[in-house]
Amino acid sequence: MSRAEVSKFNISPDEDSSSYSSNSNDFNYPYPTKAPARSCVDRDPENQNFLLESNLGKKKYDIEYHPGTTSFGMSAFNLSNVIMGSGILGLSYAMANTGIILFVILLVVVTIFSLYSVHLLLKTANEGGSLLYEQLGMKAFGLAGKIAASGSITMQNIGAMSSYLYIVKYELPLVIKSFMNIEENTGEWYLNGDYLVVLVSIVFILPLSLLKNLGYLGYTSGLSLMCMVFFLIVVICKKSQILCPLVLEYDMMNSTLNGTLAHLATAARLHGTAQNMTSDEMCRPKYFVFNSQTVYAVPILTFSFVCHPAILPIYEELKGRSRRRMMNVSNVSFFAMFLMYLLAALFGYLTFYGNVEAELLHTYSAVLGADVIILIVRLAVLMAVTLTVPVVIFPIRTSITQLFCAEKEFSWLRHSLITVFVLAFTNVLVIFVPSIRDIFGFIGASAAAMLIFILPSAFYIKLVKKEPLKSVQKIGAILFLVSGMFVMIGSMTLIILDWIHNYASGGH
Repeated sequence: MSRAEVSKFNISPDEDSSSYSSNSNDFNYPYPTKAPARSCVDRDPENQNFLLESNLGKKKYDIEYHPGTTSFGMSAFNLSNVIMGSGILGLSYAMANTGIILFVILLVVVTIFSLYSVHLLLKTANEGGSLLYEQLGMKAFGLAGKIAASGSITMQNIGAMSSYLYIVKYELPLVIKSFMNIEENTGEWYLNGDYLVVLVSIVFILPLSLLKNLGYLGYTSGLSLMCMVFFLIVVICKKSQILCPLVLEYDMMNSTLNGTLAHLATAARLHGTAQNMTSDEMCRPKYFVFNSQTVYAVPILTFSFVCHPAILPIYEELKGRSRRRMMNVSNVSFFAMFLMYLLAALFGYLTFYGNVEAELLHTYSAVLGADVIILIVRLAVLMAVTLTVPVVIFPIRTSITQLFCAEKEFSWLRHSLITVFVLAFTNVLVIFVPSIRDIFGFIGASAAAMLIFILPSAFYIKLVKKEPLKSVQKIGAILFLVSGMFVMIGSMTLIILDWIHNYASGGH
């Protein structure tokens, strides 16, 4: 048994309250943490030389301790890449269905809760002696804990993949129409989003996903963040160019998106509630909104802030690492993302008000048509998400391999079959699930709630032995666990009821 498997970090009393020394020699982070006899996993090329990436929560750790080499600023940038994702495209929709004030309250609460769960996770890693999410689950609850952690990470990554492929499905046909100067969809296969997402998956994503080493794709995380920053700038600028009410634009939106079930659901809601509203009422911001779509707000927000599987690898690479220093990195990253999310949601909502769709970029496309700036944004986002999907497949494949085939050597057949299965399953979701809102909602209410609320607090309660159960810290963790279960069960129940209602009324 390796030292890291049987030893814990040595933390002095004062370090426990703030940070531990980065000069300690008790840091041994093998990946995965296991006995030397099970060295066959080390031969798997998937575990070799993989760069930390925005949607990745695991990496290869050296057997011997090595000091972190990543600066504070670069660590904050990496964590921002992890947090930032396709969830930003759904935040204006969440604000339209909660109101500005309620949305801001929810955004603040989710941000604070996410930071608190990072604090619990870092302290648990100190006590548990591992910087791997699955290994903390194994140490806390045995195989059940490992399966819970691995399953939550896999579900979260499949949700991220689905949201990326949804962007391909909805945006690529519009790009093709813009380049070919096609005014209306006449039924050609190359304008069908379902065909295009399968084609992109086979031609571009599958070959990249089958590579042994995807390390070079880690650089796309920076590209993705820059694309989203550019997207935010465009959202702010377009607010002054798109005037309300959107009478003509709304007619065009109906004709352009008549074939999408997601838009039909939105249009039905608008026709049922906004038909008799005056222009002033339609263009007046709402501060508190409660409707059947409000239930999706919390899951969308939790989906947008999930970064916890990557917290520990970034922590391990932090130069002069300590828990306090890592919390400062987290504070900077979360605050930056909080501002970006708030601005994107606010300006997107104030542009379209009740007409905003679950995918904001698609709303701009429908209203503005062949706008050059929106076309550039769309191309940049399409390129970023297409290159990011293979990287998201990597932790899913590794997690499945470690869960079922940890003792076996690398096999090209197994490697290829898992990749094809994951990609095919995600394509089926994208084709048959009617709206990206449903992916945001379901994954946010299940896997994201597990990773933010339930698992960090459960691991903390189980592994941090030095604090009694009646201490303030443990009571806070217990309350956090209970609130996470309430959020997950409540959100899932309301979402399922909304699905049943929409299905019964013909909405789906």
